[in-house]
Amino acid sequence: MRFIPRELENQLLRAARSFPAVVLTGPRRAGKTALLRRAVPGASYFLLEDPDVVARLRQDPHGFLDEMKPPVILDEVQNVPEVFALVRARVDRQPHKAGQWFLTGSQETPLMQGVTESMAGRAAVLQLLPLSARESAKVTLLRGGYPEVLARPTAARLWFNSYLQTYLERDVRAALGVRDLAQFRRFLALLATRHGQVLNKSDLAAPLGLSVPAVGAWLDILELTGQVLLVPPYFENAGKRLIKSPKVYLADSGLACHLLGVDTEAELEKSPFLGALFEGFVAAEIVKAQVNAGRRRELYFFRDQQGLEVDFLMPVRNGAVRLIEAKASRTPVPGMATSMARLAEALKAKHPAGAGIEQLLVHRPSRHPLRSTALLPGAKAMAWPDFVTSLNV
Repeated sequence: MRFIPRELENQLLRAARSFPAVVLTGPRRAGKTALLRRAVPGASYFLLEDPDVVARLRQDPHGFLDEMKPPVILDEVQNVPEVFALVRARVDRQPHKAGQWFLTGSQETPLMQGVTESMAGRAAVLQLLPLSARESAKVTLLRGGYPEVLARPTAARLWFNSYLQTYLERDVRAALGVRDLAQFRRFLALLATRHGQVLNKSDLAAPLGLSVPAVGAWLDILELTGQVLLVPPYFENAGKRLIKSPKVYLADSGLACHLLGVDTEAELEKSPFLGALFEGFVAAEIVKAQVNAGRRRELYFFRDQQGLEVDFLMPVRNGAVRLIEAKASRTPVPGMATSMARLAEALKAKHPAGAGIEQLLVHRPSRHPLRSTALLPGAKAMAWPDFVTSLNV
C-alpha cells in the first residue's frame, strides 16, 4: 500500500529533536507504525504483540534493551506496560540525547497511565488520527479515513466488520473486561443512531438494560481509544440558558456509515442520517487539522433552551471565533445561516470590542458553480473540500 504523507510528521520530527522519547497514540490501523518507520527510517523496530519479542523482554528485560541500538521503535507498548520504567531508566542516563525512543500504543487509558507515571517530562505525546481530507482526496463521507479502507474501498464492509471484531476482542475486553461482547456491539449500533445528538446516557442505557455508569464507562473507553468524538457545549454566557451535555459522534464517518448499514453512495443519499453523518464528518476534519498542527482540540457547539442552535464554534488565530453550520445540502440558501447570524449578534453584544466573528456554512459541493457564496451579512457558504483546505488552526 502506497504511503500517504501525514501532516503530523512535522510535529513528530520537531518533537524528536527536543525530547528523548516520543509517544504516538491513536486508533488502531490509523497508520502509526507506517508514519514512524517513514519518519525514522534507520530505527530498530520491535512489535510488542510478537510473542517471541514479549517473551524475551519479560525474561531478560535489561539484556534485551541493552542489545537495542537507538533510535528504537517499540510498537504497541500497552501490551508490556513495564517497558515504560525500563525506557525511563535509559532516558535518565542520557537525558539530553533526543530522538532515541519512539513508543506507540492504541489503548490510551493504560498507555497514558504509564506515560504519566514513568515518562513525565521525558516524552512528547502525539496523537495520530485516521487520514484527513487534507491528506488524501480519497477521504469521503462514505468511506472515512482509515488507510486500508481507502486503499481497497470495495472491501470496506469486510474491513469494518473485521476491525470491529478485533477492536472489541482486544481493546474493549482488555480495558474494561467486558464479558458480553455481543451486547457491546449492540451498544455501538445504537450509538450510531444517536450520531450528532446531544449525549443522553439514560437514552442509551435503557434499551440495552444497562446501568448509566456502565454506559459512561463504555463511552469513556471509546473516546480514549479514538472511536468516539465528544464535542462539548460552548459555555460563554450570551444571555441564554445553555445545554450542558456534549454532542456525540463516531469519530470516523466510514465506521459510522457501516454501523448504520450505509454501504453505497446511493444508500447514503437516501439515508435519514445523511445530515448527522455530514455534520460529524466536518467535526472530525476540524479536529484532525487541530491535532495534526500540534494544537489542543478546541471545538464546541451551541444550543440554548430557547431553540437557538449552531453546529460548531471554534477559536481561530488572533482571538477570533468561527461559527460553522454543516449542511448536507448542495444548495445553500440564506435561511440556513439565520442561527449563526443570531448567535453572532448575541456574542457581539456581549463583547462589542472583542475579536471578529466569522460565519461559515459548510455544505456538500454543488454540481454547478454557485452564483454567490454570500448568504447573509457576515455569512458565506463554502463547499467542504474548500473548507478543509482552508483550515488554518
